[in-house]
Amino acid sequence: MGTFKTPKELLLSYLENINNPEIAIELFADDAAIELPYLNSLGMPWQWQGRDAIYNFLKDVPEIFPGFEFQNIRILIDTPDQTFGEYDVRCTTAATGLPYHQAYMGRLEAVNGKIKLLREALDMVEVAKSFFPQAAANLPLKLH
Repeated sequence: MGTFKTPKELLLSYLENINNPEIAIELFADDAAIELPYLNSLGMPWQWQGRDAIYNFLKDVPEIFPGFEFQNIRILIDTPDQTFGEYDVRCTTAATGLPYHQAYMGRLEAVNGKIKLLREALDMVEVAKSFFPQAAANLPLKLH
């Protein structure tokens, strides 16, 4: 049995092991979920429930985003049951070859030393620019 991890330790370990699904999945409870609700606005999958679904999501990250690595990690809230942090990614989107420069905010809920829920918010303009460049060109904002 591993050492009991705090929510902050779980989040930092998850972020550190994003490209190692075999290690990262061990941080999650059996009934855990990862949610990125704003992806739903682009018609993309946004919720992965249960360890099998989470593992399949995690194993695809390096293929979808070559060079994906969290950086500039800031933990802003740390309680016995949950933590909240902000973290960035600068990589490439494999499907388009375009840059993916993202700022995430994540709230992690922990139960018994395991991740119960990781809910993340992200900049949808950056997602659109990386995955749907033709649509992003029509946004009223100046994109660079």
